[in-house]
Amino acid sequence: MEQAICEARAAAARGEVPVGAVVTDAAGRILAAAGNRVEERGDPSAHAEMLALRAAAQARGDKHLAGCTLTVTLEPCAMCAQAASLFRVARVVFGAYDPKGGGTEHGARVFAHPQCNHVPEVVGGVREAACGALLRRFFAGLR
Repeated sequence: MEQAICEARAAAARGEVPVGAVVTDAAGRILAAAGNRVEERGDPSAHAEMLALRAAAQARGDKHLAGCTLTVTLEPCAMCAQAASLFRVARVVFGAYDPKGGGTEHGARVFAHPQCNHVPEVVGGVREAACGALLRRFFAGLR
């Protein structure tokens, strides 16, 4: 989670919503890390999770990330949760819960849907206070 938090801080420094993501293999080695780049790229799909998942798959040379963990500072939205399922990650670990836009424990609850063809283990609330504080500071600065 520490690397994901570093990625979130870097995203905030770029004027992006501070969300960071890291994909690690079964041995815990980092395959890819990314922060949001939605504003920079003008791409609403350039969420940290999407960027990290794509880079990890490319690094592995495989479209599936079996045995891998996606660690992200904020509960993944429905798009990113579905991507985690399609990439076949073994586990999703996140920091802050997102009652408004989350897609795993809130909102769409993608992994609970009967048509979700791969359901990873989900662990929420890891370093929740630190991850939430990053988001609160960022949005307070915009007000």
